[in-house]
Amino acid sequence: MINVTLQNFDTDVMAASMTTPILIDFWASWCGPCQSLGPVLEQLEADYMGRFTLAKVNSDQEQQLASAFGVRSIPTCILVIDGRPVDGFMGAQSASQVKTFLDKHLPSEGELAAEAEATAAQALLESGDKHAALSRLADALAANPHNDDTRYDYIRLLIEMGGTDEARTALAPKLSAIPRQLRFDALAHWLEAIQSTVTGAYAGWSVAQFDAQILANKRDFEARFAKARLLMAVANWTAAMDELLEIILRDKKWGDEAARKNMVAVLELLTPPRPKGVEATPGKTASGIELQGQAARHEDPQAALVSAYRRRLSMMLN
Repeated sequence: MINVTLQNFDTDVMAASMTTPILIDFWASWCGPCQSLGPVLEQLEADYMGRFTLAKVNSDQEQQLASAFGVRSIPTCILVIDGRPVDGFMGAQSASQVKTFLDKHLPSEGELAAEAEATAAQALLESGDKHAALSRLADALAANPHNDDTRYDYIRLLIEMGGTDEARTALAPKLSAIPRQLRFDALAHWLEAIQSTVTGAYAGWSVAQFDAQILANKRDFEARFAKARLLMAVANWTAAMDELLEIILRDKKWGDEAARKNMVAVLELLTPPRPKGVEATPGKTASGIELQGQAARHEDPQAALVSAYRRRLSMMLN
């Protein structure tokens, strides 16, 4: 249990909720139902063994926080997950009622185990041990097949390590889903690019061969597209996007907009994931509460690259 004020709200509630759900209890010392509900919440926090954190907010002392959450009567409890309020309840509740409320939203023990595997995999990736990371991601996906983040990371690492057949198998369920997620569509385009370098009409060609062909005919879009796919296959993303933009510049509709579709896929693959624990707007929490001392964040180089190429694509399409 933690006591929350405006000063520690952003760190201990909004940022912390990116990894552990936070149940905010708005209470006051004079409130009888608050005194009844408080021990129930504290016991459940202990019983759930880390599946959520109880955050106590004295609504008399922290009126700005209470106002920001629209609290009109107390006790009011609001569950915050991934920086956003997802549900809540008002008034004193029994332990079984609160447990039913929590179980609707909190991850199961199996999901927590899968998340732990995924976190361990990320640490292994950062240390350079891709094989161990892949094994951890496989375990995490087996424990929770519905976690799309884990599935995406697993497929992407498989592709990077040359396991294209396994990647296709793991990707197949997401390609038949409706609607299809853009990030999985991007992985499919990457796999197609790799396959084209092996079985396509230009299989085995070098970049120099493509350059000579294109120099002879700048509108040889088949060669340009094959070159772009070769560059995608080896993860030379910037050069691949430059080649795709050349096609779009000359004929944006060519090949049923194949160049645009692959350009969008590359941009999706390059887009950095939003770091957990970072608020959406500098200087504000996810609830829009103004905070003091928040420095503006600078866009990282990869995000800047993606932004620049998105602008170029937009200009050519408009």
